[in-house]
Amino acid sequence: MANTRDHDRPVTLGDILNTIGLVIVAIVFIMPIFWAILMSLKTRADALAMPPKWLFVPTFEHYSTVWSEGALLEYTQNSLIVTLSATAIGLMLGVPAAYILARRHFRGKRTLLLGILSTRMIPPVAFIIPFFVIFTNLGLKDTYTALVIVYLTIILGFVIWMMRSYIVDLPIELEEAARIDGCEQWQTFRYVVLPSCKPGLATSAIFSFIYAWNEFLYAMVLTNRHAKTLPLGIYNWVSYEEVRWGELTAAAVLAMLPVLVFYLFVQRALVRGLTMGAVKG
Repeated sequence: MANTRDHDRPVTLGDILNTIGLVIVAIVFIMPIFWAILMSLKTRADALAMPPKWLFVPTFEHYSTVWSEGALLEYTQNSLIVTLSATAIGLMLGVPAAYILARRHFRGKRTLLLGILSTRMIPPVAFIIPFFVIFTNLGLKDTYTALVIVYLTIILGFVIWMMRSYIVDLPIELEEAARIDGCEQWQTFRYVVLPSCKPGLATSAIFSFIYAWNEFLYAMVLTNRHAKTLPLGIYNWVSYEEVRWGELTAAAVLAMLPVLVFYLFVQRALVRGLTMGAVKG
């Protein structure tokens, strides 16, 4: 009935302005991606033409060059290992910590939360030298382990704060009802809290994955060859003499594909969590 009433409602000037505003915002966000795709399909002459050429004969030579010369598969494999490991470990450690910080009251809790939040406030460049010295002395430089540990210092703070906000909003009566039915604390957390937090889990996974996948600064300093990630592989097409725009944008377009696949997969979980209605008052 509500949908029918909305459908019959006359279109107002406000609706038109809202639609125009949303279209403009969408164009602003989509335009860089669209431009990168166009550049990846142009020849070098077309890519550097001024004014820009909108009509051209597309070519896939840049994709062929990136695939054959850029060690793309090796960099993609490294990025997948590091990103999935950091995201999974971040969720496994961060969600239980968020649950404790949401449901338990103890001295120093506020200070601890501010300390966790501070990991998101300090610029990453401030930690580069300490991380470099530590991992060099431990013999972990240019390894997956070093990157995963570094990314966890950022991901854990985000996951803990994000999931804590979701768990605080859950009615405590759900957990009390589970305990009356005989569930222990771990069972309550596993079978009641986690299913009710699917939107938060999906959101935390998306942002953690995107951060680790796109991270450039730490990867540039802490890797040389074996653990080199995809953002560094894209940067290989930039040199002092020239910027190979065709290959650069082709590599960037290919690097976006795993993120899109992961987003689509997690988006389904997010929608399911939002529509389950487990926490209706």
